[in-house]
Amino acid sequence: MSVQPAAPSTPVADHELGQRVLREHVASVYSTYGVSTLTHMAFVVVFGSIIYSQLKDPSLLFWLGGLLMADIYVFFTPRWNPSRPVRESAYWARKISRMVTLVSMVTAVVPWLIVPHNNLPMTSLLMAVIVGSCARAAQSLWPLKPALFGYTMPMSLGMITALAWQGDGLHLFLAAAGAAYLLLTLYAGIGQHKLLTESLMLRFENEALAARLGEQIAATERASEEKTRFLGTASHDLRQPLHAIALFGAALENELRDRPEGRNAERLMRAVNALGASLDTMLDVSRLDAGVITPEPRAVQLDALFLPLNHTFAARAEHKQLQLRVRASGLWVHSDPQLLHRMLSNLMDNALKYTMRGGVTVTARERGETVWIEVRDTGIGIAAEQSGRIFEEFYQINNPGRDRSRGLGIGLSIVQRLSRLLGHPVQMHSRPGRGTHFRVVVPVASAPALAPAGALATASLIEERGASALALPGRVLLLDDELEIREAMTGLLRSHAIDAHAVADEAGAAAALRLAAREGRPFDLLLCDYRLADGADGLDAGLRLSQAEGATTPLLLITGETSPDRLQRVRESRVPVLFKPVVADLLLQAMAEVAVAR
Repeated sequence: MSVQPAAPSTPVADHELGQRVLREHVASVYSTYGVSTLTHMAFVVVFGSIIYSQLKDPSLLFWLGGLLMADIYVFFTPRWNPSRPVRESAYWARKISRMVTLVSMVTAVVPWLIVPHNNLPMTSLLMAVIVGSCARAAQSLWPLKPALFGYTMPMSLGMITALAWQGDGLHLFLAAAGAAYLLLTLYAGIGQHKLLTESLMLRFENEALAARLGEQIAATERASEEKTRFLGTASHDLRQPLHAIALFGAALENELRDRPEGRNAERLMRAVNALGASLDTMLDVSRLDAGVITPEPRAVQLDALFLPLNHTFAARAEHKQLQLRVRASGLWVHSDPQLLHRMLSNLMDNALKYTMRGGVTVTARERGETVWIEVRDTGIGIAAEQSGRIFEEFYQINNPGRDRSRGLGIGLSIVQRLSRLLGHPVQMHSRPGRGTHFRVVVPVASAPALAPAGALATASLIEERGASALALPGRVLLLDDELEIREAMTGLLRSHAIDAHAVADEAGAAAALRLAAREGRPFDLLLCDYRLADGADGLDAGLRLSQAEGATTPLLLITGETSPDRLQRVRESRVPVLFKPVVADLLLQAMAEVAVAR
């Protein structure tokens, strides 16, 4: 069988596609193999008996016997079945074509035995049988052109030539009619064969495309998982030494606070905090991917949200000699205040980053059931071909050298993730050289009836509570497998008059808890690292230790982990957690809050 691919790609691919199509054709023809053969045998016996009873020609018996033997051979010879390999399809196609041709050639003899008797009723019956047989067989043999030609042509030509041999007008007319019918049957069969072949090729090509698409999706998912694992591992390995540096630096800054050398300690801590902020940005991506952030939407006063944003970015805008306008609106929206604050903060940060002259404007307008919060700038703008990439991680416009002062290129990626999480669509319009404006569409909300005038719905975002506002724990047990962190942490805690005891493993922590219980001086807080030596799980160890010796010791987890699965596990445990590197003030505040919550 000849197969012509609709859209050839490579010879190997074309050959494989042709083999699959041929296999389907063979399967279609063989699907009626047994029933068709038995039906043909029964019909031959009936038809032969009728003809012989009318013509009494002994030669018909020899023909009948020969045709039955051919049918018996066809029925019992080995046949194709679905277990046959694809590469054998051509062999089985040739075999069935030879068999149907054999049956047709034996049948082609019968017109020469019947037509010469000049028995018009028997001749008419013969023509009806051959025409009907060709019509029935043509439908089942359309998939294989050799079989179609092999079955229809011999018996039809036998009938046509036998009729034409008689030479009179009636027989010549019948011969012409038979020839016309044969041509029409073959023409229709070729057309159906072409349609079947093309439909099968289209089906297999679509299946191949779907399979390739599935592979590409799987590869993309694997790449995303590998990226997440890489970021998690890299972030953890970077956070560990940075955490120790931050602790040593905080202790040093505290000791040198009133001395001239203290300025260098302050500069050191500013650099450490800047690096920690970059790592925290990567942590935000991991937390969003892990699904550990759950929105808590409520009525939010936008003016209360805009005020801390204005305070945060005013100094930066002034430093770049830009105008920053954050306009009051009096509107309320339904959203999570912290997550919406983060979205707008990232958009404003991005706007100031790419604006060299002019300024940035933040406005809010009510539009039906929604509020449009817009951040407009007069910066460099975004070309149309780049607009689809600005939400990708680490992609930055006009920053091929990865200038560190322009951030990591993750801010808009976080905006997109928060947009999906909150259900707040983000729209972007930009003109290169003229500026960009982002629009966040947020559901409108009614102001609470008892809301005090000027209440800050996002007070938790801008309130800076010192550690002195709460009482610090007197005794703290630290479980961390790294010596530098143990030394840095104990030094920092002791500089704040906290009795700190550090151990490297769970066994040491259990022994310290037992000793403290015997002395009647229990620990007020257990600080535990998530990843301990030899793959030990700090969360499980901390939970066991916090319930040891018949007492409940408050547990505060400190970790440099950012992998989504581990973040999800920490969230489900409901244990308070801090992420390395930990700022000293935040650490002391968290310790005080956990100890007081006891």
